[in-house]
Amino acid sequence: MRIGILTAGGDCPGLNAVIRAAGRKLMKEGHEPIGLLRGYRGLAYRDHRPLDHPALSGLLPLGGTILSTSSYDPFRHDDGPDRVRAAMADGTLDAVIAIGGEHTMEISRTLHDRLDLPVVGVPKTIDNDIVGTDRTFGFDTAVHVATEAIDRLHSTAQSHDRVMVVEVMGRNAGWIAVTAGIAGGADGILVPETDITVEQIAATIRQRHERGKDFSIIVVSEGARLAFADGRSRRVKVNTETDEYGYERLGGIGAALAEELEAATGYETRTTVLGHIQRGGTPTATDRVLATRYGVAAAEAVIDGAFGTMVALRGTEIVRIPLAEVTGVKTVDLGLLELAQTFF
Repeated sequence: MRIGILTAGGDCPGLNAVIRAAGRKLMKEGHEPIGLLRGYRGLAYRDHRPLDHPALSGLLPLGGTILSTSSYDPFRHDDGPDRVRAAMADGTLDAVIAIGGEHTMEISRTLHDRLDLPVVGVPKTIDNDIVGTDRTFGFDTAVHVATEAIDRLHSTAQSHDRVMVVEVMGRNAGWIAVTAGIAGGADGILVPETDITVEQIAATIRQRHERGKDFSIIVVSEGARLAFADGRSRRVKVNTETDEYGYERLGGIGAALAEELEAATGYETRTTVLGHIQRGGTPTATDRVLATRYGVAAAEAVIDGAFGTMVALRGTEIVRIPLAEVTGVKTVDLGLLELAQTFF
């Protein structure tokens, strides 16, 4: 068989490790992996590259994706579905391995249901928000980067008696904020899943000062809302524009929260936005291993003809689940937030 491999949506540490693992497994079993460039656009427009042994060499520690990426959705273009049908009908490809986030899994499910595309999904996102899997590769690396940043901010915050607000990624889920906040010893954490008011955070900061702690670290997820005790609550966005596929660009809650906290407490407050730093660079050992397991499992699913499925981590095992079950967003375990609040 000739198997197309694509990476779609945002880039993520570990993508190349999945490509390497899936490609090597397919070749070992006598099949031919083919790289589809820029996500599903590479399938629709027949934009391919070979994935032979030289192409797959040296990928394990490499960040980003050698196949490039996009959020191209065939169903958002009038000619998209027909292009996909024609691309599969010409016999160039026998199946597709789609590596991406919850939007990519949604596209893959629709392509399988409507066009009978033989596809297997691999869950990818630093946000860890894909339903059906306990962990996505890329998440550990993002948390490691965020935790290191919090560690570094502790020293400068303490030196200047400042409040530091750290804005992290995560979109509509607070996994990065909660996990990095616990690991970094944050003094307050705000997530999209629940509102914590400015007044509550300000009270925590004042209590710390009363105990002789003249600095505080507050971690806020980009999708969190700015909430107040009087019931007001709003989502902050610096940029009201959307990308070419209609997805909103989050960010700005950190600066808005810092301004409100400084006004409420009188303490100098600064903001650090980690942004795409969390998505770049080499993956951690944990993500390399998980990505490798996912890649091999996806190749095995294709060989077995288990199309319309996504490989997922359940406990310590990699399993296959129907793409139909991968819907919505996996929100953060609020028990972790309660754990973190023990130390606020």
